[in-house]
Amino acid sequence: MGQAAWIYEKFAEWTDTDHDPEQVLTKDELLDNITLYWLTNTAASSARIYWEYAVAGTTTVKLDLPVGLSVFPREIVRVPRIWAERAFSDVVYFNDRVPAGGHFAAFEQPGIFTEEIRRFARQLR
Repeated sequence: MGQAAWIYEKFAEWTDTDHDPEQVLTKDELLDNITLYWLTNTAASSARIYWEYAVAGTTTVKLDLPVGLSVFPREIVRVPRIWAERAFSDVVYFNDRVPAGGHFAAFEQPGIFTEEIRRFARQLR
């Protein structure tokens, strides 16, 4: 029960829904996600990156490849373009005016997420 509550709270906190993830996700979708973590025993490993970030901080490694970045309005950290350009030498797509979405953008706003990927991919033609 505690694990389910913790995961639900993350959806409430990190979606673009004013703490009501059921505005964009059905109860079945939320329960499917929670069940997946439970059955595969992966809740702790999925949370580890947040612990590592809190303990160790981050370092950047300059990557030399085409990068697209969509900054969703309720993402945990809204990366400014200057940070992206420090970390990636070839930012070909950057959009910090995405209309909706949070940390789970692909799940909560699949149409917007898909269009963002398409806009990035068009830059690679």
